[in-house]
Amino acid sequence: MRILVTGAAGFIGSHLVDRLVADGHEVAGVDDGSSGANFRDGVEYLRMDVADPALAGRAAERRPEVICHLAAQVSVRASVADPLHDARVNVIGTANVLEAARAAGARKVVFASSCAVYGVPDALPVPPDAELRPASPYAASKVSGEVYLRTYKALHGIDYTALTLANVYGPRQTPEGEAGVVSIFSDALLAGRPTRVFGDGKQTRDYVYVLDVVDAFARAAGERGGGRRFNVGTGRQTTDRELHTLVAAAAGAPDEPEFAPSRLGDLPAMSVDPGPTRAELGWEPRMGLAEGLAATVAWARERPGARLG
Repeated sequence: MRILVTGAAGFIGSHLVDRLVADGHEVAGVDDGSSGANFRDGVEYLRMDVADPALAGRAAERRPEVICHLAAQVSVRASVADPLHDARVNVIGTANVLEAARAAGARKVVFASSCAVYGVPDALPVPPDAELRPASPYAASKVSGEVYLRTYKALHGIDYTALTLANVYGPRQTPEGEAGVVSIFSDALLAGRPTRVFGDGKQTRDYVYVLDVVDAFARAAGERGGGRRFNVGTGRQTTDRELHTLVAAAAGAPDEPEFAPSRLGDLPAMSVDPGPTRAELGWEPRMGLAEGLAATVAWARERPGARLG
């Protein structure tokens, strides 16, 4: 199968490229290098902005059957500070990818959405058919992406699957932005620098390992799951304080974080229900949190350019 991956040199996208190549697919990538430089030898990359109107023509030349769309501005706080930039990358960029899919005659688009679309839910874990309550420009842009997917399916017959990702962690994640809390803790603890937990440390998140996430994308690229949203998470909640303890144990560092005031806009709790994803796509998370954190810390300890100690 010919598959085009946007955000292909980033954290999740680069792992997805590795998986798809290993599965025997013909893979091309789109990435401007702004969120990662994980370029794989032997894979063709279009070095361009996902919102560049030239993308449609260049994608059409490659005739992908499926486009996995992961390129995005991923920071909630950055979206609040600069909503126009967020909209350009996440809204215009998604519309541009769908135009590329149309020009290429693609069968399907697999879209990386976010659990941020659920806002403050009524109950946890959140089912994939829960009401969408975006509370930031970033979340609104992801809701917009799903609306565009439905519109292009209705107008042009392009199938889609939207994967609503919980908090993804693993090797190649950078510590920039709030999404990389595992990387932030890992780098600081390995270097002996202070760490901070915001609020009382009781906020919860659903942490899912990056290789489990790319397995969901690989499955969604097939015939199953068309026209639907699926949650990609564990359904389990881990508090910020518990996470710090686990990362400190993996790093062999003291579990002594500083506490800082809560940050405006932080959700109190989140986990997503992966049951329908299991039933429809045959997907389930396989990596336990302690094991995944150990692998992540080991990568952080060895990666080129790490400043430890």
